[in-house]
Amino acid sequence: MNVLFIIADDLRPALGSYGDALVRSPNIDQLASRSVVFQNAFAQLYDFNSYWRVHAGNYSTLPQYFKENGYLTMSVGKVFHPGISSNHSDDYPYSWTIPAFHPSSEKYENTKVCKGKDGDLHANLICPVDVSEMPEGTLPDIQSTEEALRLLDIMKEHGSKFFLAVGYHKPHIPFRYPKEFIKLYPLENVTLAPDPDVPKGLPSVAYNPWTDIRHREDVAALNISFPYGPIPEDFQRQIRQSYFASVSYLDMLVGKLLNGLDDAGLSHNTIVVFTADHGWSLGEHGEWAKYSNFDIATRVPLMFYVPGLTTPIFNPGEKIFPFIDPFSQVSSPAPQVQPKEMVELVSLFATLVELAGLQVPPVCPQPSFQVSLCTEGQSMVQYFPSVHGGQKKDRDGGMDSEPPIALSQYPRPGDTPEWDSDLPALQDIRVMGYSIRTPDYRCTLWFGFDPNNFTVHLRDVHGGELYFTESDPNQDHNVYRNDTHSGPLTQRFCKILGVLN
Repeated sequence: MNVLFIIADDLRPALGSYGDALVRSPNIDQLASRSVVFQNAFAQLYDFNSYWRVHAGNYSTLPQYFKENGYLTMSVGKVFHPGISSNHSDDYPYSWTIPAFHPSSEKYENTKVCKGKDGDLHANLICPVDVSEMPEGTLPDIQSTEEALRLLDIMKEHGSKFFLAVGYHKPHIPFRYPKEFIKLYPLENVTLAPDPDVPKGLPSVAYNPWTDIRHREDVAALNISFPYGPIPEDFQRQIRQSYFASVSYLDMLVGKLLNGLDDAGLSHNTIVVFTADHGWSLGEHGEWAKYSNFDIATRVPLMFYVPGLTTPIFNPGEKIFPFIDPFSQVSSPAPQVQPKEMVELVSLFATLVELAGLQVPPVCPQPSFQVSLCTEGQSMVQYFPSVHGGQKKDRDGGMDSEPPIALSQYPRPGDTPEWDSDLPALQDIRVMGYSIRTPDYRCTLWFGFDPNNFTVHLRDVHGGELYFTESDPNQDHNVYRNDTHSGPLTQRFCKILGVLN
């Protein structure tokens, strides 16, 4: 099997296939209808200011493992985070057979290209554009799609096994997208977040003051007080409108990419995985952007299309992913398989390796620094149809003794919201929020943290959060201080973190 790995930036599960009634995403929904779609997948990540091979350990990456097993590995667009976190090279040549492709128009993402009401150009948050008027007459994600399609055509003739990763900028801010997509979301149809207030009892260390959008010219002009001042409601609707329009723009490009996979005759022997790096808040809890441990920031879409497993084997040449115009009125089919188990993006490595028929590395021991190759993630293939006889195995290979959990974390430089609270440099981290998500609750504890040796101080608790998801699905009522479960959950939490630490 080949692998087509598609990842979107800042995409929460705002998709028809995840039950969003407003968002038009027919192409991604079509992929979902042919995939295993995980309903509770969560991200684990917090530092972009260090190159892991130097700072944390010479780890093997997912594409590196495929490369070492005879695959041609290629990166297009925003796959590894650019800059120091990938050694200013997208980790080439370790991870990729050929140097990674970045669109030439990428450098204009944060420049003054947004036409304002005054007729001048600004560096705005909200930026629907006429593509023909953009620098180079294009947009980064359009260029990435074109390059990915070119590579698929080459793979059609080449005949080698390939691992192609395609990373999309959208719906990451700024919301620079073709202006026609805003027509899909009339402002009168766009609602506000159902829970726009900061949860009562939320410890100040947990609040995300969304500083990265405050610097955009259109947001700065609103003179919003820091850190809790709300965005005016009319502008909130515009932000949400542009986020959804960016999702539909992304969907159109994904549809063209998948249709190109069909046209190259590769749909019948290529695994397709679609996911995102993390979610994004759209006014929930009085927050915007990401940088928190709420579900809205950590939960992501995750789906796997596997020929012959998630769908029957199609005849070569038969269209599996015909392109669907997002502007057409098309009802999206529901996903057939929707596991509800808590899963983690760290498990992508083991899952894709197993699906491709490669040897799955063993589970890492504690500590794992001396092991040449191991994985901390548990393969999700056990949740696929007709796998393991419908039974689920725990991390040690036996039957589940309790439901799986998902871990997430996010750092802070201190206890109160500051201008660097959202993106603290590694050396400035003094508090780490560790979060456990189970089928029943989300529990987050904020501990003292030493960035010099990555040590968490379990007796130094700076704040706690506890939300029971059945009665409080949006996580609006923090009952950490007044719930009888808080003590036992805290003890369990510290036990888990003690093992991880």
